[in-house]
Amino acid sequence: MTTETPTVHASTVLAGARAVLIRGPAGSGKSRLALGIIAAAQTGLLRFACLVADDRVHLEPCHGRLLARPAAALAGMIEMRGIGIRRLEHEPVAVVGLVVDLAADDAERLPAASEAVVSGLRLPRLAVAAGVEPLPLVLAALAESAGDIKPRS
Repeated sequence: MTTETPTVHASTVLAGARAVLIRGPAGSGKSRLALGIIAAAQTGLLRFACLVADDRVHLEPCHGRLLARPAAALAGMIEMRGIGIRRLEHEPVAVVGLVVDLAADDAERLPAASEAVVSGLRLPRLAVAAGVEPLPLVLAALAESAGDIKPRS
């Protein structure tokens, strides 16, 4: 791991085989969305979800993939607004497969597919307007991409 890589203000959750990088301004719900994705796995809606990082994320391009790692001082910790900082199991590194931008000015009601360029790499992007609940949108995007949603029996 290269600890020299700068960190970005974001949260990251491994959901299935790929991670969701959650960006947005302070107070936009990054940690809340991360917890929602993890809860979706705990209730059986997703096959697997685990925290990678909350608040500060190291991003590093590597062989055409974007790797996300937690800041060492914050590894395994997440803020639960109104409760405080809690420890969770976490993954030390994950490959980012989706970028979610909360409170995005360019969010559209019926958006076309979009991409984010992060560290020179193009990744699928979901722009969520302020005031819109992001979890159902993220779950739908994950269902489209990699089949990480469990099928109903």
